[in-house]
Amino acid sequence: MRTRSVSLFVCSALAFATAQNVAWAGDERFPAPPAGFDTRRDGIERGKLETVEYESTTVGAARKAQVYTPPGYAADQKYPVLYLLHGIGGDEHEWTRGGAAEIVLDNLYADKKIVPMIVVLPNGRAAKDITRRDPIPKQSPAFAAFEKDLLTDLIPFVEKKYSAKSDRESRALAGLSMGGGQSLNFGLNNLDTFAWVGGFSSAPNTKRPAELIEDHAEAAKKLRLLYVACGDGDGLFRISEGVHKMLEEEHVPHIYRVIPGGGHDFKVWKSDLYHFAQLLFRDAAKEESATEKKSDAAPPEKKEPPLDGDESQPASTNVGNALFPRVHPDRRVTFRLKAPEATKVQVFTNYGLGAGGPWDMQRGDDGLWTFTSPPIVPGFHYYGLLVDGVQVNDPGSDTFFGTGKPTSGIEIPEAGVDFYHVKDVPHGEVRSCWYKSQVTGKTRRVQVYTPPGYDADPQLRFPTLYLQHGGGEDETGWTRQGHANFVLDNLIAAGKSVPMIVVMEKGYATRAGESPQPGERRRGDGGAFEDVVLKDLIPTIDATFRTYADREHRAIAGLSMGGGQALQIGLTHLDTFSAVASFSGARAVDPKTAYGGAFADPAVFDQKVDLLYLHSGTVGMDARIHESARDLHAKLQQSGIKNVDFRDANGFAHEWQTWRYALYDLAPRLFKPKN
Repeated sequence: MRTRSVSLFVCSALAFATAQNVAWAGDERFPAPPAGFDTRRDGIERGKLETVEYESTTVGAARKAQVYTPPGYAADQKYPVLYLLHGIGGDEHEWTRGGAAEIVLDNLYADKKIVPMIVVLPNGRAAKDITRRDPIPKQSPAFAAFEKDLLTDLIPFVEKKYSAKSDRESRALAGLSMGGGQSLNFGLNNLDTFAWVGGFSSAPNTKRPAELIEDHAEAAKKLRLLYVACGDGDGLFRISEGVHKMLEEEHVPHIYRVIPGGGHDFKVWKSDLYHFAQLLFRDAAKEESATEKKSDAAPPEKKEPPLDGDESQPASTNVGNALFPRVHPDRRVTFRLKAPEATKVQVFTNYGLGAGGPWDMQRGDDGLWTFTSPPIVPGFHYYGLLVDGVQVNDPGSDTFFGTGKPTSGIEIPEAGVDFYHVKDVPHGEVRSCWYKSQVTGKTRRVQVYTPPGYDADPQLRFPTLYLQHGGGEDETGWTRQGHANFVLDNLIAAGKSVPMIVVMEKGYATRAGESPQPGERRRGDGGAFEDVVLKDLIPTIDATFRTYADREHRAIAGLSMGGGQALQIGLTHLDTFSAVASFSGARAVDPKTAYGGAFADPAVFDQKVDLLYLHSGTVGMDARIHESARDLHAKLQQSGIKNVDFRDANGFAHEWQTWRYALYDLAPRLFKPKN
């Protein structure tokens, strides 16, 4: 019997069970519309669709448009207006003829999913004798001239004939293909007229990204919503992708939706209308609802202002019964802070909450500061508040160790996603454990997940995954921010993953008797941490828990900084690990010499390594990492290495939602029985 000298290892079991309120629909940011969303229903109230004529001074002739008024339209009530544009081969009838727009809208009203609005479907060719049958070069000047016709003729006509609101906050402009290009060109060039803009599969008539917006800061401030969407199977995908990249680089808040497999057709555009319409004019409806509820009676003693009457909910990451922050159905967030003596309060966004920040909060009665953000990318985000220039945590939100210190965090639901939620399945335990490290000379804490039923059978042994956090975070990150325990619970309950022990260490270390060098103060000595893992941590885990203490049942993975650690430690110690995974952690390397020559002999590598798994997002900081991971994967495959896999989270960035998906995809691949 082999014996081993180990340090004292003290553990306490903790049950992390924070309920979330999110759902999942594959890899899409928006779920596919429900069956029948574009099919005419019986027994519901319908809007009215009519064709109208208006005099166009731009063209010098009468022009036609279709106008949809919502169910229950009343002349004594004012409505916001969406101007919805067709494609290059269409006219004012295209959205109703091919897109069933009025049916989609009727069904949304019946389901109480949208704000009542007027929808105007114009002909986007501002010319007397140009039709959709003319050659495209002949039509082009008419498409450009429609900007003037829209602003000087059509909008005034609509606001005179219909009970339409006439402020920028109540006007939206969107369109498909050529109309998508017009919407981006005209909408972003007229932010005093439109606050809501959408481009669906925008065509090459879209201005070059650098020319779309003159003042990016002004656009970020004025836009209530900028929605850019396209199918990744569309030949015009590059147009939308280019606009998105520009907006991201210039910190202009926007929604970028990529429809997997989507082509240049109404299947995509009807889905866009279904989602875009639900995002529109939410603030206006909220303010009206609040106004209608006001009473002439003397108000009671002022405490907290009444809620807005919309469908927002306190964030799942709030402390106790805190009402704010509140997450709206369209993923906007309302923040609130009581600071009566403050002169300026902002929401600090640089941690990933959103672009265009810090966001200025507005002071209200009794020193209450409030701000409602643009729609925020789903997932978990760090943030802070700036009170007269001093950064503080939000007292309404829980804090998470994630920026080198405890920091406010908020969970933004992703439509349909529940793979990382606590469910009614058997749960494992997360044990907070302490052990003495000979390398550092200090007692260190580690989090250990044991699978459901671990204590039921004292003879049963389990494989082990060593799972590392990112820079600025600690050993609690994977369970508190990433919900790794719930991911594993749900996978194991579904029979998709082998039950395993997961070990999560703090990824910083300094050798005993040494002081950290200036560059090591935040992240420690990488070599020292490597020794901690190999000389202290693994022997202690194997001696304390019922592991299979061999390389075939041992894997190492991590995110960002931890992804780099996993590659370095795992690939240079293939006598210890049989599987290695890096999430958003790959960098450009020479496969011939990297990691001590681990890739030099493909046959030997495949014999030793069951899986090398690379994963990343595709935007923001992860765009570069994505290229490095994809390049490494391609080169390894070209060299003859087979046991390497590359996955990405399309449209996701360097953030926890990306890494949750990565763990969800990785875990079922680990410790699979060999043939």
